Amino acid sequence: MEKNFPPYQKLDMDRWPRREHYYYYRQKLQCGYTVTVRLDVTETLAFSRREGLRFYGCFLYAAAKTVNETEEMRLMVGPDGVPGLWETVHVNFTVFHQEDKTFSNLWTEYHPDFREFYQDFETVVTTYGDCRGVEGRPGKPANFFCISAVPWLDYTGYSADVPGEHALFPVIAYGKYREEAGRYTLPLSMTISHAAADGYHTAMFFRSLQENLDAFGRGIQKPD
Repeated sequence: MEKNFPPYQKLDMDRWPRREHYYYYRQKLQCGYTVTVRLDVTETLAFSRREGLRFYGCFLYAAAKTVNETEEMRLMVGPDGVPGLWETVHVNFTVFHQEDKTFSNLWTEYHPDFREFYQDFETVVTTYGDCRGVEGRPGKPANFFCISAVPWLDYTGYSADVPGEHALFPVIAYGKYREEAGRYTLPLSMTISHAAADGYHTAMFFRSLQENLDAFGRGIQKPD
């Protein structure tokens, strides 16, 4: 393993059920896909309002927890060219600069404990939130996924390309939430390489994400 390369588990290509699919979509038909769904964020929004926390930070935690619980969302290519699974995937997220209408990428470490995650998220935003340029926080690790918010738009569809042959990580975006009959929902889109995940895995990801969003209604403890 290269020096300072993040920990990962190399896949046994003789036993991996998706090896043929992986090679097919890496070598013969390089493609990705985007799926947009509506998610219920009623419990997450209520929790954030009740505890005086940012909805964004709460949503990032639910997304990061789901990514880290889903093997297909942690797929990577090792230095030797053999695919593996990151042990942990961190969060690359965007912040908007109201003054000049630009955005910057920040990143924060993933912690399974919500309190630790949210505290780190707040520290990162406070420290780097006013930095300009695409990469607002330096030192982003190789094991990351991308998520951004488009809070001005309640959309029904979204499309994006998966850039480069090594872009196996999920790219997630969500839009403006709306209220209907006392429930709040928002559109969420995920773009991913077909080499990493098929439709089944994407459907299971969305199901797990909804469960993790609903978990805020069961009393996730707020940061100290």
